[in-house]
Amino acid sequence: MEHIPSLVLQKMIFYFEKDARRINHALKVYSFSKNIGELEGLKDNELLILEISSILHDIGIKESERKYNSSAGNYQEIEGPPVARELLKDLNLDGDIVDRVCYLIGNHHSYSKINGLDLQILIEADFLVNAYEDNMNRRAIETFKDKYLKTTTGRKYLDSIY
Repeated sequence: MEHIPSLVLQKMIFYFEKDARRINHALKVYSFSKNIGELEGLKDNELLILEISSILHDIGIKESERKYNSSAGNYQEIEGPPVARELLKDLNLDGDIVDRVCYLIGNHHSYSKINGLDLQILIEADFLVNAYEDNMNRRAIETFKDKYLKTTTGRKYLDSIY
């Protein structure tokens, strides 16, 4: 199981071939997610689910653009889980793990559907990266912090970075 995240990273890189921006985004979100998850005390399968989900969180973008001519979050949430299932099918993961990974991918833009620390951390990590990549203003960052940032580590990182 220890090599699963590395195999998933490889699959994501090959899937997004020649799309350096999306590959780098996924790598950054993965790094923050793994780090926050470890510091917030996620264990074994919880951390594995978070790692896989963070690597694949935007995997639905290509299908969203193909089908809807849009990379909007709601389309990513629809298209991401089937792509993730296909990419994960040969890794011999328990069905419960794949189901939870797909839930996280299918809801990482739906803050009202946070139902566990794994999704909370994924959303926080994605925001930490998006705030920089999208050049968000101070007000938008503060609003997110006040409304949605829950983990101690995520709050400290946001304060330290922005």
